[in-house]
Amino acid sequence: MNKIEPGLGINRRYLHDEVADRMRELIQSGEMEPKARVNEGELTERFGISRTPLREAIKILATEGLLELLPNRGARVASISQVEIEEMLEVIAGLEATAADIACRTVSDAEIATIEADHDEMVVAFKRGDEGEYFRLNRLIHEALMAAARNTTLTGIYTSLSGRIQRSRYTAHQTAAQWARAVSEHEQMIALLHARDGAALSRLMREHIRGKKTVIAENFGDAAVEA
Repeated sequence: MNKIEPGLGINRRYLHDEVADRMRELIQSGEMEPKARVNEGELTERFGISRTPLREAIKILATEGLLELLPNRGARVASISQVEIEEMLEVIAGLEATAADIACRTVSDAEIATIEADHDEMVVAFKRGDEGEYFRLNRLIHEALMAAARNTTLTGIYTSLSGRIQRSRYTAHQTAAQWARAVSEHEQMIALLHARDGAALSRLMREHIRGKKTVIAENFGDAAVEA
C-alpha cells in the first residue's frame, strides 16, 4: 500500500468513522482482498494515525460483516460463501424492486435524464469492451434508482447489505451473452422509467438482480476463491 500524500490526512473530528470509510473503500474496491489479514502497521502509516482509531474502525467493519475478528490474531477481510451470496442477492433484488416501484412515483425528469445519460455512456463502454467503466456506470444507475425512491429506511438497509458484495457484484466477469442480456435489460429499465411503470420496472429489476447469482457465485464465492 502506498502512503497518502501530505495534506490529505483524515479529519480528526470523527477519526474512527473516517478510518472505517477509507478501509471500507479498500475492501469494496478489492485492494484488500477476501481472507487477507489486516496489516495494522501498514494502515496506521498510510492513514497517519495511531492504532487506537484503527482498531475502533476494525470493530465497526466487523459488525458490518466486512471484516472477521481473529482471536488474539487481529482481523482479516471476510469471505462470502456461495449460499450467502445467493441469499443476499435475493434480498437485494427485493429492495431494488421496491425502490423501482416507488421511484416511478417520485423520480424527477432531471433524475431520469441523468440516469439515461449514464446508461448511454454505459452502452458505449459495453461496445468497446471496457468492463471497468461499464461496471462503474452500472453501479451509478442502480444507486441512482435507489436514491430516486427517496426512502431513507430502504436506502439504509440497501447500503448496509450491498456493501458486503459490492465488489463481486460490479466486477464479476460475464460471458458475451450474459453481458448483452444485462445491457438489454438496462434498455428496458430506461423505457419503463420514462413510462413510470412501477409494477413492470419492479418485476424487471428483481429478475435482473436474480440473473447475477450464478455469475457472482462462480467468480467470488468461497468455492471460486479456493479453487
